[in-house]
Amino acid sequence: MFQDLDATLRAMLGDAAAPGELRDADVSFDVPDKDFNPTRTTVDLFLFEIRENRALRDDAPLRDRVDGGYLLRPAPVRIACTYLATAWSPGAGAVRTDEEHRVLGALLPWLHAHPRIDDRFLRGGLQDPPQVYPLPAEVEPMREGMGQFWTALGIAPRPALPFTVTIGMRAFEQEDQFPAVQAIQAEGVLADRPVLAGRVLNSELAPVPAALVALVGTDREATADRAGRFSFPDVDFGAYVLSVRVADRPEVRASVSYGPDSQVHNVVLPAQ
Repeated sequence: MFQDLDATLRAMLGDAAAPGELRDADVSFDVPDKDFNPTRTTVDLFLFEIRENRALRDDAPLRDRVDGGYLLRPAPVRIACTYLATAWSPGAGAVRTDEEHRVLGALLPWLHAHPRIDDRFLRGGLQDPPQVYPLPAEVEPMREGMGQFWTALGIAPRPALPFTVTIGMRAFEQEDQFPAVQAIQAEGVLADRPVLAGRVLNSELAPVPAALVALVGTDREATADRAGRFSFPDVDFGAYVLSVRVADRPEVRASVSYGPDSQVHNVVLPAQ
């Protein structure tokens, strides 16, 4: 994934609309340490930080329509990839400084011109499958403590541009498939005459008539009608356990919390 982002940025810097200083320069992703000594004018994009962009986190699952149903999968994790962009010239003295500054001067507005990475630049796994979200990009302020960074690399500090692109990455492969909704049935209740009610349904959500429903711990029982409906009037609000018995099937129990705004409690029997 990160190598695909490298290839994407290389394509963006080599675009026909990019400044000539960028099109003519090599693009490297090597560590800019004391052993880095390019023989041609080079833009080096060193990936020095990878972190989750929590400000863009979305915990809502993605929904895709497939085979008459729906496929739910986790939203991609938003990963912020920060590059340190530097310019390198094989010249010496003032010639080198002038060329490096010209390249950086061309790079900065070109990066600012792309607050979102254009789809035409995307490469590899960033292109196929397509990214769920656009790829935001921004030039960031220089971090504190960069002097120690250059010291660790064994070279003198250089002018640099921190540049961050946020990509979407699947954390793991987990998909759940559900059938499409075929019908919607509203169950009416009355606030001034509450009733603990519901329906007994099989695993395909078809009604189960004649099921015997009981309130565990009481002597209250009800038999489901042809639509699978049952009801218990004159029951105090509170927590209950419904016991459902159907011929030739094991007993099924369901815990319910009965209240003014939670009067209907359906019981779905497991597949046999």
